[in-house]
Amino acid sequence: MAESIQEIKKKLQAAEYDGLPELFSIYENDGRSGVIQALAAARKRLLAYEKEVERTEKLKFYEKKYASYSYICGIDEVGRGPLCGPVVAGAVILPKNCNILYINDSKKLSEKKREELYEIIMEQAVSVGIGYATPERIDEINILQATYEAMREAVSGLSVQPDLLLNDAVTIPELPMEQIPIIKGDAKSISIGAASIVAKVTRDRMMCEYDSVFPEYGFASNKGYGSAQHIAALKKYGPCPIHRKTFITHFVTEVNN
Repeated sequence: MAESIQEIKKKLQAAEYDGLPELFSIYENDGRSGVIQALAAARKRLLAYEKEVERTEKLKFYEKKYASYSYICGIDEVGRGPLCGPVVAGAVILPKNCNILYINDSKKLSEKKREELYEIIMEQAVSVGIGYATPERIDEINILQATYEAMREAVSGLSVQPDLLLNDAVTIPELPMEQIPIIKGDAKSISIGAASIVAKVTRDRMMCEYDSVFPEYGFASNKGYGSAQHIAALKKYGPCPIHRKTFITHFVTEVNN
């Protein structure tokens, strides 16, 4: 008895990518429309996977270029622009044979995909470090210097000392190891992309926690950025303890010191 269309669909859907070509050859002469559609869907899925593998390989350009280094660490930050909350830096050392797919600039990924990748990165990375600079520190020394501090803290939190840093656009002062600044590095280096995801998920989770403490400002949705709702609440209620005083002078007339 011939397999039903539903059975063939289940086989195609359950198959690993490397097993699909064999299934294509088995069912390519099945003329039933349901099988033809199922094969077309599976081929489309395989093509998308192959394109992602190719994109990920390109994302390893710098890691391959500097492969002679023992531990390459990607560095990125999240939260330089918001009106409140910390700036958070991520430092990630991936294994040299890392094959995690879908890593990208965290801003180009959905929240669901970022959360999925965060768990995979935390599981597979050689080491992950996270650094923070508080709103008070940002006000005290300015956002750029606070970002550098957070990045240095992230590097110091690694369990393995890196001998090369791949940074998103900046060179971090006061660090002894070699650094390679890469413009738009979170979309050009798998290590920096991973760091951007770790930093983004970490900060977003913090802002959701702050939302339960200061619900007026909508932090769970705006993550501290200057949305219309956030600015309206700021004008109505004034700043809360996590607002950056130096960032909100355009919106409130008096900021307590």
